[in-house]
Amino acid sequence: MARPARVEVEVEGRKLTLSNLDKPMYPEVGFTKGQVIDYYTRISPALLPHLRDRPLTLKRYPDGVDGDFFYEKQCPAHRPEWVQTAPIVARRKTIDFCLANDLPTLVWAANLADLELHTSLSKADRIERPTVLAFDLDPGPPATIVECSQVALRLREILDSLGLESYPKTSGSKGMQVYAPLNGEVTYDETKPFARALAELLERRHPDLVVSSMKKELRVGKVLVDWSQNDEHKTTVCVYSLRAMARPTVSTPLAWDEVEDAYRSGDPDGLVFTSDEVLERVDEHGDLFAPVLELAQELPALGGARSR
Repeated sequence: MARPARVEVEVEGRKLTLSNLDKPMYPEVGFTKGQVIDYYTRISPALLPHLRDRPLTLKRYPDGVDGDFFYEKQCPAHRPEWVQTAPIVARRKTIDFCLANDLPTLVWAANLADLELHTSLSKADRIERPTVLAFDLDPGPPATIVECSQVALRLREILDSLGLESYPKTSGSKGMQVYAPLNGEVTYDETKPFARALAELLERRHPDLVVSSMKKELRVGKVLVDWSQNDEHKTTVCVYSLRAMARPTVSTPLAWDEVEDAYRSGDPDGLVFTSDEVLERVDEHGDLFAPVLELAQELPALGGARSR
């Protein structure tokens, strides 16, 4: 028996009206909006610390992953009064971004078919200061996440040599990201050229595997190390976010030995995790990305990155 089109619920004392819970968001596997909301509710203890106080760009799929989508930076005017926002000046225009600081806001966003959560590398009150150094590893077919694993391991070696601990996660799509926590006083004017220098160093060391340029004709069979995400005006998919793929795959934090195993096995499916699998992983291992929130590290001098 189908559920009513609209359901009144209370989440942590906040009243919400949820709609079309039986609507398939992932038609190929029959994963509904109700299941999207259920996933985000159950993963929220691990997810919310990574969303807290960060400007959130909604990526909404009102007709599911097979339909059209749109990005929404300006927090919708019809939001409940308790949804927190942050005014951010972007290219001379002030945008009031949503802040998903609690479970009711997360459920509200999921009910808007906001399948993907894209966040700033900064917190709203210090938008000019990134908390991490981020590398987005994007494979150009026929390269896969296996080649991304190889590049991630080489990147980790460089970061280790510079005294920086790093943490990998899948993109939930076809690639991978590597974050080096900073949680200090650096600005994007420091992190962006630093990330570019490391990407270009990887390209020089592994020219058959790595490319640091966005030009599509250079990316065939290689991994783009995208350093440009280290920018005040850009966002990156948040850890534990669903992705709009055929199945409800998730941007999943990894242990480095899992990255090594994927590279050795050559199996790209070994690093694909669905919502149910991610919930099981968190139950078993906790939040593997937790150190990214607190670990304070200093960015080395740029000259050292270029020469090593």
